[in-house]
Amino acid sequence: MPDFCDVALPVPLEMTFTYRIGETSPVVGGRVLVPFRSLRLAGVVTALHDNPPSVKAKTVIAVMDSAPVFDDTLLKLGNWIAQYYIAPIGEVYRTMLPLMAEVKQQWMFTITEAGQTALYESATVGSSRRSRKSVGEQMLEYEVLDHLANGGDEGVREQTLRSATGAKKDTLAGMLRKKWIARVDTSHIRDASRTVKVAVLREPAESATPPKKLNENQQVLLLALTVGGGRVRVDDLNFSCPQVPRTTLQTLVKRGLAEIIEEPADFAVANITAKEPLGFSLNAAQVNALEQVNAAVEAKRFSVSLLHGVTGSGKTAVYLSAMKQVLAAGRAAILLVPEIGLTPAAAANLHRIFGEQVAILHSALSNDERAEQWHRIHNGVSRIVVGTRSAVFAPVQDLALIVVDEEHDSSYKQEETPRYNARDVAVMRGKLSGAAVVLGSATPSLESFHNSQKGKYSLIELRDRVADRPMPEVELVDLRQEFQQTGEDQIFSRRLLDELSQRLALGEQAIILLNRRGYSAVVLCRSCGETIQCKNCAIAMTHHKGSARLECHYCGYRLPIPKVCPKCTSEYIFFLGTGSEKVEDHLHAAFPQARIGRLDRDTVRGRHDFERVLNQLNSGEIDLLVGTQMVAKGHDIHGVTLVGVVGADFALGFPDFRAAERTFQLLTQVAGRAGRGTTPGKVILQTYYPEHYAIQFAQQHDFNGFAAKELQYRRWMHYPPFTAVANVLVRSDKLDVALRYSGEIGKWVEKTRMEGVRVMGPAAAPIVRLKRDYRYHFVLKAQSREKLNATLRAMLRYTTDLNIPRTNIIVDVDALSLL
Repeated sequence: MPDFCDVALPVPLEMTFTYRIGETSPVVGGRVLVPFRSLRLAGVVTALHDNPPSVKAKTVIAVMDSAPVFDDTLLKLGNWIAQYYIAPIGEVYRTMLPLMAEVKQQWMFTITEAGQTALYESATVGSSRRSRKSVGEQMLEYEVLDHLANGGDEGVREQTLRSATGAKKDTLAGMLRKKWIARVDTSHIRDASRTVKVAVLREPAESATPPKKLNENQQVLLLALTVGGGRVRVDDLNFSCPQVPRTTLQTLVKRGLAEIIEEPADFAVANITAKEPLGFSLNAAQVNALEQVNAAVEAKRFSVSLLHGVTGSGKTAVYLSAMKQVLAAGRAAILLVPEIGLTPAAAANLHRIFGEQVAILHSALSNDERAEQWHRIHNGVSRIVVGTRSAVFAPVQDLALIVVDEEHDSSYKQEETPRYNARDVAVMRGKLSGAAVVLGSATPSLESFHNSQKGKYSLIELRDRVADRPMPEVELVDLRQEFQQTGEDQIFSRRLLDELSQRLALGEQAIILLNRRGYSAVVLCRSCGETIQCKNCAIAMTHHKGSARLECHYCGYRLPIPKVCPKCTSEYIFFLGTGSEKVEDHLHAAFPQARIGRLDRDTVRGRHDFERVLNQLNSGEIDLLVGTQMVAKGHDIHGVTLVGVVGADFALGFPDFRAAERTFQLLTQVAGRAGRGTTPGKVILQTYYPEHYAIQFAQQHDFNGFAAKELQYRRWMHYPPFTAVANVLVRSDKLDVALRYSGEIGKWVEKTRMEGVRVMGPAAAPIVRLKRDYRYHFVLKAQSREKLNATLRAMLRYTTDLNIPRTNIIVDVDALSLL
């Protein structure tokens, strides 16, 4: 057995760390628990060897896996991501492996000599008058010291300490800085299996003595157990009998009348009603598309197909048919969807077809649930995986097919390190696995479409809706003319209100899109003009009427609604702009009899909220659904015959070269929600720029026309897909530091010859302050990805030489947003 192992740890350093193996037996691709500075971290073993490091090596604490959690393909994929996106390998592996639940983080606190001295002085002298803390805060610190002094040499767990004293993390952090207390990381491996406690009614033995008389509470519990068939979950029992003390069940257990056992917890793949995805025969175009996908799978060679089908053309049926054949061949498939909200519907359809062989992976699951699903996949129990971007790393065996639904969606791009795009990672995983990759969309990204035009991807087209259903008619309403004719600035045009009235009268459903949350977008003072901004970000706070607060949609900072201007104390506070909450409010006023729902980040906090709203819409319990872009993506609601778009052109004003593409995609996608049943659909699109080509082509459902025009502009301006782009962001919570760092890098850019790479900047980012950090950026363009990557790495080496912390530099390769 080798003496040393190299371990990739989840730290912002682009290197691995060498540890002495000791008495353990790690495996390459498996996890180990190791000491790192004052912490204990779980990392992935990348190599075993006998080469001692130049410094004394620490010893592995524990081996977490007897067999690799990453096979050779996934290890290579992780290395590719680290190289391509210039990300630390340890952070890449942490993202790929959703097993955080299997390490229990735990801190033990002890009192130091300085703390003993402070405790003694507090008893003899009292609280210090020189301290900036209040007497109450000082007494809390002394209570913590007293508890630790009586806690023994091993120390006290953080949770126990905080529970006993009421101390918060800030209090403990301050005492650590004063060196009154010390802490040790005692994190350890834990079993992440999910179990539930079940109360089971026991049959008395024939020889048993007759039970003593039962009191009323005991009789209630026994009756509940009997009605439940003799087995009831303890949580359900407590819920159904709230008046019964929790100790009553323990009394029944002691008397031998019941027992408590632990069973594996159930996991609901989805609580949404599944449709019959394959309840109709495929049309000729779908059959042709399916044959091409199946041929790619059966070839057992890497290939990429772009499935471009209009909204409602039956792309999902093609995906599921192909996955059904993959499973019949004993192989595995992955289906990626962009939003958590789309996962339940996809999972419900897959579960209906494939049963228990379906696993689900996304961020709305608990850590224990993610670990459970991951192990089902890794052990071969589940060979069909559906999920959001992280599902691309699912450890399936014999991968045959990867489907990326709505491949154009920006949600596939991760906005934290590693900043990977799951669509591109899916293509690379397909290449490493020899699998077929299918990218599906009604509005493909221009990068994918351009690759299909060059022959790099094969193009499969579905040009018509299923069952010969017509595309919805799109009617433009020019809001400039509307204002001239009415003299009022209203949220809804007269034409949209008329159409809504007609649809409601016919018992049909409608969707209203406004891609902005909240009630009012801006709060300002009419006396001095001051706009109330977030204290952490250079962005205006959004007014939320329902919760009576102002909220920053970037960092989450909240404020109560001010009664006076914080700058001039004027009472004339004015609310400007419109959000989805205001749209819902005005719809209630216009249509008081209608059943109205809202779908945005304020009403949907978890996957069950999303499922509830979609079930209500599917069952006809909602007449009008208001929402942000969440309502535009992939939902198949046959009762919706009208879509109204309010503020269609907001995104066109963003300082982003992708603004037109995003606008076209959003409008086309939301228009596609109308007329998916037997009744033709209609779209009312309100805009101040009806002549803009993105809106004109969206009205005509003409993707090819839009792509030709937009690609022409991209070619002229040297933007993707004709060049590779990276955004390098320099940040610091101190303005002078951010300016100094960006200035130093700017000097390096000026004096360094970078053939084939154009660097723009430094310049203030469009949002110059975000989450307390001041931000300046450089935008790099290059025809060659190799040259771009080499330049970025040279830049990072220079920042390392200047001792600029790596966490202050963000490198975003193939950036989707430059904000």
